[in-house]
Amino acid sequence: MTSTKTSPIANPNIVLREEFDDWAILFDPDSGDAFGLNPVSVLIWKALDGKNSLADITKKIQSSCTDVPAEAAVQTEEFIKSLADKGFVGYETN
Repeated sequence: MTSTKTSPIANPNIVLREEFDDWAILFDPDSGDAFGLNPVSVLIWKALDGKNSLADITKKIQSSCTDVPAEAAVQTEEFIKSLADKGFVGYETN
């Protein structure tokens, strides 16, 4: 039996502009929308390749950051959903 896995994937039309101190801006050239990212959000964005599940992304945060809150998975899911609502993220079914 093969299981299907749905993984978030960044919209390839969105531009990531990395700024100072590991902060960044996401920009949609079609709509003109922009979205600011803190360093953890940049880490999440870079993991949105359609191969990493929410659990995989949460593990990356836990291994790369200190003082990760217990609710990191929920916060990550909410952040990705907010990006999806803006059209910045879609989902890949494997």
